[in-house]
Amino acid sequence: MRRALLSVTDKHGIVEFARGLLELGFSLLSTGGTRKALADAGIPVTEVAEYTGFPEAMDGRLKTLHPKVHGGLLARRDEPAHRQAMQQHGIDPIDVLCVNLYRFRETLRQPGITRAAVVEQIDIGGPAMIRSAAKNHQSVAVVVDPADYDAVLRALREHAGVVPADHLRRLAAKAFAHTAAYDAAIAQWFDCERRTMSGEPFFPLRIAFAGEKLQDLRYGENPHQKAAFYGFGDPSPSLASARQLGGKELSYNNILDADAALALALEFATTSCVLVKHNNPCGVAVAGDLPRAFERALAGDPVSAFGGILATNRPFDVATARAIVDSGTFLEVVVAPQVEPLAAQELLRAKWGPNVRVLELGGLPDATVRNRFGARPVAGGFLLQTADVPPEAPQDRSVTKRAPTAAEKEAMAFAWKVCKHVKSNAIVFARGTDDGAFHTVGIGAGQMSRVDAAKIAVEKADGRARGSVVASDAFFPFADGLVACAAAGVTACVQPGGSKRDDEVIAAADERGMAMVFTGQRHFRH
Repeated sequence: MRRALLSVTDKHGIVEFARGLLELGFSLLSTGGTRKALADAGIPVTEVAEYTGFPEAMDGRLKTLHPKVHGGLLARRDEPAHRQAMQQHGIDPIDVLCVNLYRFRETLRQPGITRAAVVEQIDIGGPAMIRSAAKNHQSVAVVVDPADYDAVLRALREHAGVVPADHLRRLAAKAFAHTAAYDAAIAQWFDCERRTMSGEPFFPLRIAFAGEKLQDLRYGENPHQKAAFYGFGDPSPSLASARQLGGKELSYNNILDADAALALALEFATTSCVLVKHNNPCGVAVAGDLPRAFERALAGDPVSAFGGILATNRPFDVATARAIVDSGTFLEVVVAPQVEPLAAQELLRAKWGPNVRVLELGGLPDATVRNRFGARPVAGGFLLQTADVPPEAPQDRSVTKRAPTAAEKEAMAFAWKVCKHVKSNAIVFARGTDDGAFHTVGIGAGQMSRVDAAKIAVEKADGRARGSVVASDAFFPFADGLVACAAAGVTACVQPGGSKRDDEVIAAADERGMAMVFTGQRHFRH
């Protein structure tokens, strides 16, 4: 008789799977809670301890680590010496292994969880069995995902109780990815703990990432590129866990731009709207309510905003949807913590059909999501860095004869946050309004020289720079960039400082009656 061993944490569908195996003539082995679930459902099952003759011990830590289990999984059926060893030691073959692992990541998210409780969720027997079965995948079907139960039963029925070789290989590949992701989560937890110890380097000698595919994308940045969207398995609010409320499938570029827009929207405690195009903000505003914030953000660059991405840090409501429709500005994606049920998205759908995607995050992402590490591939490896979150507030040191006014200071604080999210070299013009809103009026992004970024910001402002302030993500290497801003009517500047020609830049500001503040911090974004 063929044999299957079932030992799962996620018991979804396990009774039906076991029943299907039983109908196909398999005898069943199981442990602990899984055995109880099957027995309660009236399914005949043998306890692993009864099969091995060795009792479960050490609070369940020792139950499947036994030669009769691993021998049954590892033995090659086509190798006479293996068959002889099985016969000599009373080992029966195990043909199907169904295992999924302890809820380690889920346990980490429990409030007030103790270290001891986390350590207990490090599964040993499960990964060991999975690896044994996956190594011997020519003979053993290893099933780690409940979504595969039906397909495995179907294959067994259609192929006289034998899963085809290509199917076995797919199952083995998924099994090794499953244990790799599990081990990566454990390694990351230990690494976070290690980092707090005195004398330890911030980054470890080796690091592992694991992701779970959320969806295949139509293509990447361009139609000839393949792409997929992966998440880290964390259900807390983020783009990866967002719920799409209608609209056609998201594209690779949609997701990139939505991430850029959301990251900037979350910089603000007050109500914000961010419009992004090609991974750069083209209009940003904070205001007393969402429709007003959208109106001011759109005014920053209405031409570039068309076909862009909107993110906000407040629930998306009917009034804001109406403001978008009335503006005539088509948006590819709207991202918000919550979306007013049906009505708000219906307004957009009525205007633009399925072309507008609305993403509901289910809340505001927490600091862990906002301040994630950044990884970028390079030839032969990858770069890893912490989030652009300085440990201290900017210095805000006034360096000109004229100190900024209170209104200029508020506008500069707003512009400085926006500038952090603009591709370098970055120049941002911003201003306040009488009702307490702040918004961008011109953004110069991604230029090889700072003076060119300044000229683009002036052009984008189209005469609205007069009376605004400017933020620069890095110092002005020459006075020419600042002079271009001053000529457009900018009255105050916030920048890191630190150039060899700071004195020349300060003198140029003084000559034009500008106020200037040095932050002592740079915000390059490549």
